[in-house]
Amino acid sequence: MAVEHVAGKNIGSVMLYALSTCSWCRKTRNLLEEMGVEYDYEYVDLLPEAERKETLKNMERWNSSRSFPTMVINGKVIVGFDEPQIRQAVQQ
Repeated sequence: MAVEHVAGKNIGSVMLYALSTCSWCRKTRNLLEEMGVEYDYEYVDLLPEAERKETLKNMERWNSSRSFPTMVINGKVIVGFDEPQIRQAVQQ
């Protein structure tokens, strides 16, 4: 599985690094969809080993602890499900 795209209102670059089994990741995706935002996401746990290692390396630039969910909105990083922070970042 590679990066998946969800259509919606384009607010710039939105990338979500998630795990397929993570309830907080699911809540983050649901919030973005509820807000109608266009975004990309990647289920890191479903990637083949080489791709997973590369993705985690890239993700580490934004979140050194590599915890999930990690979302990058136009260069701003949000770690974890923080609804007020996500809403604010999406509205800017």
